[in-house]
Amino acid sequence: MEIFAKYKKLFILSGFIAAVLFFGYLLYAVFFKPIPPAPPTDESGIATVTPAGALPTAEERTRRELGENAAPFKRNRLPVPTGNAIGGADETANGGLTKVSQLNDAASLSASLDADGYVRYYNKNDGKFYRVDNNGKITPLTDKIFHSVKNVVWSPNKKKAILEYPDGANIIYDFSTNKQITLPKHWKDFDFSPNGKQIVMKSMGDDPDNRWLAIVNDDGSKTRAIEPLGEKDATVYPSWSPNGQTVAMYTEGIDFDRQEVFFVGLNNENFKSTTIDGRGFQPKWQPSGNQLLYSVYSSKTDLKPNLWIVNARGESIGSGKKNLNVETWADKCAFAGDTSLYCAVPENLEEGAGLFPELAKNTKDNLYKIDTRTGMKKLVAVPDGSYNMSDIIISDNGKYLYFTDETTGKLYKIKLK
Repeated sequence: MEIFAKYKKLFILSGFIAAVLFFGYLLYAVFFKPIPPAPPTDESGIATVTPAGALPTAEERTRRELGENAAPFKRNRLPVPTGNAIGGADETANGGLTKVSQLNDAASLSASLDADGYVRYYNKNDGKFYRVDNNGKITPLTDKIFHSVKNVVWSPNKKKAILEYPDGANIIYDFSTNKQITLPKHWKDFDFSPNGKQIVMKSMGDDPDNRWLAIVNDDGSKTRAIEPLGEKDATVYPSWSPNGQTVAMYTEGIDFDRQEVFFVGLNNENFKSTTIDGRGFQPKWQPSGNQLLYSVYSSKTDLKPNLWIVNARGESIGSGKKNLNVETWADKCAFAGDTSLYCAVPENLEEGAGLFPELAKNTKDNLYKIDTRTGMKKLVAVPDGSYNMSDIIISDNGKYLYFTDETTGKLYKIKLK
């Protein structure tokens, strides 16, 4: 203690000098330190060498973790829009500027194809449902008015729809008989079975012990609990597979950039799971139900959404996982057969758009076609206007593509062939 007392002032002075030097360096590093020269780049502008002292790129991190034989991380490189802006828009999509035809004047919701191949939709302005044929003729599906519908889930049999309201009220409406059935307010997140005869949903009781993933007949009868939800509502996704094998999925986090996806059947089956490389899981089934398209974001993609596809049936679940290297969301895509995928891809996405989708609210989309077997991508159309495309629909004959503009809510058509 005597030694400490003797040199106490010296210790305090030394600490003070060290602190001054430390904070002085911080000021220099932040405000005055010269910026190092940019690293060499390849022909696409991608750095080929990591500067000394810089953080490794996503590709370098992958190689360090998996070894030198690891496949390189590929950035999103889509065909660049070019073409005939000077000569005017083409009537048919051929990879350049393409004419877009408006189908209605009102803000619409939940567009879908009916049994005749015509587009049906809910008109937000007058609360009625309509159909529009390829000649632009609009006719009401029913004279009944449904005020302030928030969401519509159409049945595959084209006859019924579940209407969800802002106050939690839900009804099933049969457009062939003009009859409706009231569903409980604590039900939500509906999806029809492939034959349209059953519905999977979440039954959300006030008590977490009384919250269930459940199924019910399309007339509201014979409710059956499948799995308890507890507090995991946000990570459960009711989505009946087209082959009828599974009725929902749920995710569990592994780390920031990985989650595990589990598949839920009707009879407590022990299906395999699959690991996905990101957060913000948004799934879409391939028409046959053999594969699952999904979008996620991760630190490797600058928190932008990225498309993947993976096998999702029986013993093959989790195999064949493929990064399609397209920066968009799964709900901006539509299948045209099992291997052809049309996607609206934003021309520019800000970093973090996967975490904050509102960053892409005013972006312009271009239309691409993707071969899910090979990953090959083709620019199909550059719309002759600025559209943020959603609810994309491909006609059964592959001749037309329909979409809703998120900004105006209006319906549009592009001629594919």
